[in-house]
Amino acid sequence: MEIKVLGTGCPKCKSLEKATRDFVEKNHLDATITKVEDIMEIMKYGVMATPALVVDGKVVMKGRLPSDEEIAKLILG
Repeated sequence: MEIKVLGTGCPKCKSLEKATRDFVEKNHLDATITKVEDIMEIMKYGVMATPALVVDGKVVMKGRLPSDEEIAKLILG
């Protein structure tokens, strides 16, 4: 599984990255997590509001900070 956290470095973006990493580690998931901060790369996903979460190439959430429960649903499907 490939997970990308899209965000330029704002507090919400950092919070999403931390919550995502914590969830993956806690649940022993085989996932690669990458933080994408380059605005041109973020725009390639059609994201105009950050933070955003991309799972296996699909944007699953953008423009807000999800709850821990929602992060679990977004990652696990």
